[in-house]
Amino acid sequence: MTPGKTDRSTYHHGDLRQAVLTAALDVIAADGPAALSLRDLARRAGVSHAAPAHHFGDRTGLLTAIAAQGFGLLADTLAGGTGLADRGRRYVRFATAHPAHFQVMFAPDLLRADDPELTAARARAGAELRAGVTTLPGRDARTTGIAAWSLAHGFATLYLTHNVTDAVGPLPPEDYFDLLTGFLTDRADGTPGT
Repeated sequence: MTPGKTDRSTYHHGDLRQAVLTAALDVIAADGPAALSLRDLARRAGVSHAAPAHHFGDRTGLLTAIAAQGFGLLADTLAGGTGLADRGRRYVRFATAHPAHFQVMFAPDLLRADDPELTAARARAGAELRAGVTTLPGRDARTTGIAAWSLAHGFATLYLTHNVTDAVGPLPPEDYFDLLTGFLTDRADGTPGT
């Protein structure tokens, strides 16, 4: 085959959409979302340069699809969690297992906020997050939910950006997160906090 030419087999990719998403996630993990180029992703996936645009429209469409996929994975990870602390653990586990998704999911300036797939996946993940708050009687669910999400999201972000790597040491990040939540929910005298 002549260099620069694409043979017919590249047009019949098994799952082109997922191949482009996977290539995009690799680029984001290595260099961040700003490094994405549809043309480069087509080359990496072994397809014509127009193929990614056919599936995603443009770069924003691709990033929106990544975020929607990420929120779906987050909802799956949170499902079946037993209470607020377990859901926080699962949130941290998701973020560290899917750092490229995590980077894109919470960058609204990169996404189409009105995309139906994104809206549905985000709502599903939000419902799973809120389900942990309902197990705490006598607390304002909205404020407690924001506090819990802030703790889990903040820790995951600090961990992924290597700001707390030395403090965490060899512990899995979700185990260190357990230590943090225990520290914050118990009073200095050892009695549970309110």
